[in-house]
Amino acid sequence: MSALLEVSGVSVSFDGFRAINNLSFSIGPAELRAIIGPNGAGKTTFMDIVTGKTKPDAGKVLWGETSVSLLSMSEAQIARTGVGRKFQRPTVFEDQSVTENLIMALKANRSPWAVLGWRAKAADLDRVRALAEEVGLADALPRKAGELSHGQKQWLEIGMLLAQEPRLLLVDEPAAGMTLAEREHTTRLLVDLAKTRAVVVVEHDMEFVRRLNCRVTVLHEGSVLAEGSLDHVTANPEVIDVYLGRG
Repeated sequence: MSALLEVSGVSVSFDGFRAINNLSFSIGPAELRAIIGPNGAGKTTFMDIVTGKTKPDAGKVLWGETSVSLLSMSEAQIARTGVGRKFQRPTVFEDQSVTENLIMALKANRSPWAVLGWRAKAADLDRVRALAEEVGLADALPRKAGELSHGQKQWLEIGMLLAQEPRLLLVDEPAAGMTLAEREHTTRLLVDLAKTRAVVVVEHDMEFVRRLNCRVTVLHEGSVLAEGSLDHVTANPEVIDVYLGRG
């Protein structure tokens, strides 16, 4: 099966510091992948490049069955083509209800002029209920987002991204600050989402990565150091040296 996203020979430098160094990475259309690595390994810059926030100095970023270049697209165009990104801190509209947050995410699919006169139809509300069900917030639809727990806010933001129907979801440290029960729910959610789309999880928490039970890519100094199962990469002497320590 061909890759949904293929990053090939990508490099980028900031003020002489090479943040990404000849990075090559690919992910299939329905795959869960974890990216780990020490601070400064290039994990955030990698996501910045894929989403169009940062343009690389060299290399290719190809997308979809026709291998179109994401590098010629703006951030908004990349989002519309099917790349969704969830940052570490949830950004939801705290004063709005869960329903209203999800409706606003649906509206983002429309042109600015269309949004002005737009009203939610029965089909839109059905979609909102389905999204809430999918992320585990079916009982919280009338609640203000500001009243939700940290974990619930994270799920709401994932729901808002899913409203855009992305084919690739980039998720930054989803387990941070969550209770054990929330972490378990998040694990199940990400595993389920990856059955129908590509999901890339950047994570520091090894226990959470183990629960995901997926292929792991280890970045170091902007390049792939190792790739494989968590047991495979954590047994790699180089990975132990640069990331896990010999404690």
